[in-house]
Amino acid sequence: MDQNNKIFVGNLPWSIKNEQLRDLFAQFGEIVEAIVIQERRTGRSKGFGFVTFTTPEAADAATQEMHGKEVEGRNIVVNKARPREERPQRDFNHE
Repeated sequence: MDQNNKIFVGNLPWSIKNEQLRDLFAQFGEIVEAIVIQERRTGRSKGFGFVTFTTPEAADAATQEMHGKEVEGRNIVVNKARPREERPQRDFNHE
């Protein structure tokens, strides 16, 4: 998947789920994936997510139009997603 097609969406309201995220951005083009990142243990939203479009043009349009827009009282942050950095594994076994 081309990284140019993927955008980061931050400062999301806690109530937003994957489907609402998809709906927010559907007007800009065909979406491959819309995912709100969740806390692994609690399942609660971390307040950000990613939307992957089929074309970089759709991702660019969404970034330009949606950055700073108000969603449920919060101004969302939208920009190009950066490749995920490798993070060291955390050991949860010693509590």
